[in-house]
Amino acid sequence: MMIVIITPAPTGSKAGNRATAERWAGLLEHEGHQVSVQTDYIDTPCDLLIALHAWRSHSAVARFRKVQPRAPLIVVLTGTDIYHHQHKFPEDTLRTMEQADCLVGLHRRVALDIPERFAPRLMTVLQSAEQLGASTGDTDNFQLCVIGHLRDEKDALRAALAARLLPDDSAIKVINAGKPHTPEWEAQARQEQETNPRFEWIGEIDKPAIQALMRQSKLMVISSVMEGGANVVSEACRAGLPILASDISGNIGLLGDEYPGYFRTGDHQDLAQLLTRAENSPSFLAELKNRVSRRAADFTPEAEQASLAAAIDRAVAQRAALNRANPSG
Repeated sequence: MMIVIITPAPTGSKAGNRATAERWAGLLEHEGHQVSVQTDYIDTPCDLLIALHAWRSHSAVARFRKVQPRAPLIVVLTGTDIYHHQHKFPEDTLRTMEQADCLVGLHRRVALDIPERFAPRLMTVLQSAEQLGASTGDTDNFQLCVIGHLRDEKDALRAALAARLLPDDSAIKVINAGKPHTPEWEAQARQEQETNPRFEWIGEIDKPAIQALMRQSKLMVISSVMEGGANVVSEACRAGLPILASDISGNIGLLGDEYPGYFRTGDHQDLAQLLTRAENSPSFLAELKNRVSRRAADFTPEAEQASLAAAIDRAVAQRAALNRANPSG
């Protein structure tokens, strides 16, 4: 098939949607498809369109449906689609969802967070990650990492605030890697680094540096207030890196209901208690490591490729059925 993937993130962007689009392009090409990744739909003839982000891709989807009304369409629901845009911009977001032959969610709880009428066309594709090598962390320190752009959705400084509450004899150090989305976020990160001896902000780094940071860390914190299914969780699981996560659907939908490393979203006091427990209880840290390692098989490229192929089959079958029902449409 000739497949077009639409992502709002431009070439060279380190945004999650761009990474997903390019990874999927590779997986689909491995299946024998021809794939073009674009930031907008420009009337390119194709057998299938995959649109990442229901709200941001609204105009591209509308154009595609006008130009190729009988071709199958997959719409991928991001965290901001599910937890923000469907409420703030319901007309455009829900219209895009309605036009999809298949909706893709990136964690297992998406069906609980969208209108019930869309559940029958929803499929789950868990994002994959490479297998990382063994940890190289310093045994004398307790380094933890926070990986993600500095923006409101990520609640990026929550771990730094929690670290301020730790006892003086704690060896915990928070390393935060991410690009600030606004000058205000950059100012906050720099101010926190100046006043918090347990915190270091290293800015935006490339993939090899992220992988090295994970190998050097004993723990990862993901403190987001909304996530559609963060790839950094997949990466940590594949690395066997224990995770402390905010108790939002996007994290629970990846790590499972029974995962013991959740803290109340936005509550750095609750996170500080978990940090203290992870530092001082080898059995708790080992349990977290065991849990993420058991999840690692969910996030292999082979599993993602199979789920993506199933979503394509669903979209093609659904569109074919609609075309048969309306042969002149």
